[in-house]
Amino acid sequence: MRRHSVPIALGVLLAAAAIAAGPSLLGASSPAGAVAQATATPRAGGDPSASGGIAGSAPGVAGGGAQTAAVLPVHGRPPLPTAPSPSTLTGYVWPLPRGRITNGFGPNYYGDNFVDGVRFHDGLDIATFCGDRIGAAHAGVVLAVGRKVDPWMGWIGSLAPSVTRRDKYNLWGELPIVIVIDDGNGYRSIYAHFSQTVVKVGQVVRAGQFIGYEGRTGYATGCHLHYGLFSPYATDRFGLRPDVVKRTKLPAFEIARINPLLVLPPRPAPGTKSPSPNPSSAPSPSPST
Repeated sequence: MRRHSVPIALGVLLAAAAIAAGPSLLGASSPAGAVAQATATPRAGGDPSASGGIAGSAPGVAGGGAQTAAVLPVHGRPPLPTAPSPSTLTGYVWPLPRGRITNGFGPNYYGDNFVDGVRFHDGLDIATFCGDRIGAAHAGVVLAVGRKVDPWMGWIGSLAPSVTRRDKYNLWGELPIVIVIDDGNGYRSIYAHFSQTVVKVGQVVRAGQFIGYEGRTGYATGCHLHYGLFSPYATDRFGLRPDVVKRTKLPAFEIARINPLLVLPPRPAPGTKSPSPNPSSAPSPSPST
């Protein structure tokens, strides 16, 4: 996905080989406090994107200074001590079952991220045709919908400079339309480039449920879905390209993503339906405490 903000390979290429001096994303967790992170939790009744804040943002991350992890509860659930291993995740289905992968996860010249000094694509691009129906990859609760979704994307640092720039020059329309869903298992799914969405913040969705139409909003060369997956409890991080940081005023780091192919099922054969998700992964309409 070519984008300003959003921002392991399958088989022998794993994220552990690409993440600079960090523990593997495939289950081994960093010691508590090893790498600081800040994730956003929306203010009640407010628009965190417009306010320019990101809850718990910690200065000095780019300089490597020790910070306190700031991961706030989501929908009443207490924070987890660490990111669950991708090998434990179940219930995922293809958001575009008959889609073609047009850009994989991992080292990629066109990626906006840097991992171990190499350009890196932090998600999976899947394409069919403009207007195709996109489904939720996992049961969950919708956290954010629209263009002002950066506070839910796992940026490490303050979003205030970026928001100020976009407000000043009226740049919000250049961003992709995005949906962020809390999958209820310690991970968040990111869906980008919609032409139109059909879900609302706070809505409970099931795996495979229709959430919007495939499009090309934002910096996209054609209609497709960019699908990303990350845990706000992870301590690994990806760097954003310095030229993108300078241009957009976004933070220099984001919480590391994992390869969606690690959790998505085998591709369904043409003319067949995507495998049914594990019923145990469905969220409760009444969030636990």
